[in-house]
Amino acid sequence: MEALIPVINKLQDVFNTVGADIIQLPQIAVVGTQSSGKSSVLESLVGRDLLPRGTGIVTRRPLILQLVHVDPADARKNEDVGRDGDEWGKFLHTKNKIYTDFDEIRQEIEAETERISGNNKGISDEPIHLKIYSPHVVNLTLVDLPGITKVPVGDQPIDIEVQIRDLILKHISNPNCIILAVTAANTDMATSEALKVAREVDPDGRRTLAVVTKLDLMDAGTDAMDVLMGRVIPVKLGLIGVVNRSQLDINNKKFVSDAIRDEHAFLQKKYPSLANRNGTKYLARTLNRLLMHHIRDCLPELKTRINVLAAQYQSLLGSYGEPVEDQSATLLQLITKFATEYCNTIEGTAKYIETAELCGGARICYIFHETFGRTLECVDPLGGLSTIDILTAIRNATGPRPSLFVPEVSFELLVKKQVKRLEEPSLRCVELVHEEMQRIIQHCSNYSTQELQRFPKLHEAIVEVVTSLLRKRLPITNEMVHNLVAIELAYINTKHPDFADACGVMNNNIEEQRRNRMRELPTAVSREKSLGKGPAAVSGEAPAPGIEANGVKAPASGDADGAGTWRGMLNKGEGGPGSGPGSPLKGAVNLLDVPVPVARKLSSREQRDCEVIERLIKSYFLIVRKNIQDSVPKAVMHFLVNHVKDSLQSELVGQLYKSGLLNDLLTESEDMAQRRKEAADMLQALQKASQVIAEIRETHLW
Repeated sequence: MEALIPVINKLQDVFNTVGADIIQLPQIAVVGTQSSGKSSVLESLVGRDLLPRGTGIVTRRPLILQLVHVDPADARKNEDVGRDGDEWGKFLHTKNKIYTDFDEIRQEIEAETERISGNNKGISDEPIHLKIYSPHVVNLTLVDLPGITKVPVGDQPIDIEVQIRDLILKHISNPNCIILAVTAANTDMATSEALKVAREVDPDGRRTLAVVTKLDLMDAGTDAMDVLMGRVIPVKLGLIGVVNRSQLDINNKKFVSDAIRDEHAFLQKKYPSLANRNGTKYLARTLNRLLMHHIRDCLPELKTRINVLAAQYQSLLGSYGEPVEDQSATLLQLITKFATEYCNTIEGTAKYIETAELCGGARICYIFHETFGRTLECVDPLGGLSTIDILTAIRNATGPRPSLFVPEVSFELLVKKQVKRLEEPSLRCVELVHEEMQRIIQHCSNYSTQELQRFPKLHEAIVEVVTSLLRKRLPITNEMVHNLVAIELAYINTKHPDFADACGVMNNNIEEQRRNRMRELPTAVSREKSLGKGPAAVSGEAPAPGIEANGVKAPASGDADGAGTWRGMLNKGEGGPGSGPGSPLKGAVNLLDVPVPVARKLSSREQRDCEVIERLIKSYFLIVRKNIQDSVPKAVMHFLVNHVKDSLQSELVGQLYKSGLLNDLLTESEDMAQRRKEAADMLQALQKASQVIAEIRETHLW
């Protein structure tokens, strides 16, 4: 059991070499108010004067004090120590320098404190590590913390109380820490700040030991019997009373050994029944025993923690990679790995699968079938076309002569205008896929090929090459998509099977409507004759032969009641189809100075002509939209996605695998080498710590 404390000291040395406190080792933290006697207690445990003295706050940095017991014979054989060097000390920050003069140790503590904390009574949480070797000490690890204060003095910051409190809590919150709460006997124990702070982190008192100092300075007629018996403030680990040297004793250079002898005499005289359970020597033995038991309880968890951290740092070191030896092989390996991961991300076989959002090939698929598909479905086949536009197109297609039939040219003119509207969403689809392939570069850099983070110039070069390749393919893909729409516009295939079927159904409907109107015609003629109108007024539309266009018998386009002529239009006070707002006749001269209405009711012939054109446009537009919805994704995959996948490896090698670029591309970032060294040192320290704990198990100390 006694050997457990040197084991912890060895672990402390291991982690001190890397300057890390990621492992919370068992130790004893000394907590108390200013001038409560903390430093005197520590000096009594060491047996030598080694701590700074003065008024106000003296301890301004945590002092981690490791006491190592050595045999007197071994101490005298140590060649590094002077002739009388059976006691010596070593600081971590001075490396292997050995101090045999304890006054020099005190001066070094003061100098190191001022170096970090300054000389304005400020504090710092960076500890000072001091190891004392002596045959007169027991194995202990103690942490001397700044004394609790309430009011800032001198140049101290106004929040000095909060700073000290946070520093103390940082150390005693460690569950592997034993709290040594120091309180002066000439103060009320119920107001002890040390016990109050200890209870905040250790409410059950399982790791708190109370020390009552200055037993010899109590008021005349009073004693600390009730306090030492635990009747005032019970503490589970106990209360131990000690007598420190007075300031006069310190000024007179009274030896600690003489002070311990006088302490024993005082306890025998004042508290004879409690003398064997109080005093500095009993405190040292108690702390040693408590620390050993505490270490034994903490070792299993400590071993697990060390193994977990070792695995984490092994993985971290692996991510940093080994130092580059063969530059050519390393560059080719990184290029190949990036190209493979890029292609795998598109194919959906990447090692790192994104769970927060769609990425790579899945997002491209979403663009094709959701974004692009739905956008095309939202395009209205007749969007932007009004009835007036259709009638105007029909009349413009006939030239100066009134038409007898629905001109086929008007259908082609209007349907091309509608098909042209599919080009914009198609080009936008290309743009979205291009953007996603650009995003895949960053995805591979962040998640798949972390080695690239080591070489920022290589990473930038790869990004530039891939971006340039995508940029070159973008206009080629856009041109192909533009051609797909242009191909549809180049030839209106009215013999398309789907279009012929739709026209056949529509033709049957129109033919049936014509027969229905013919059956109703005699009744209409009789009514007109009874009203005294001639036959010319009745013949709203003379049956005229149609032309066969797209497999449809197109009816002739005449106007009832002479509405097809400008004189009939003016006589009846009706505006022609081209006289509405936005029509070609807008702003024309009115020859008879008669107001022309801006709109009129369409004749049945005009309505039928418009319906024919609208149905033909819609039928053909849906056919073209289906073709575009199918051909654009195929074109994007062939000219952009697949081409980049197939040529990425060769493009990267051709652009980057050059002897003149090796040194520049494989230059590591400034902090990468430092981080690799720190990770390697930490891993080595953890492995040593694991070996130390394994030795404990082998020697049956655990």
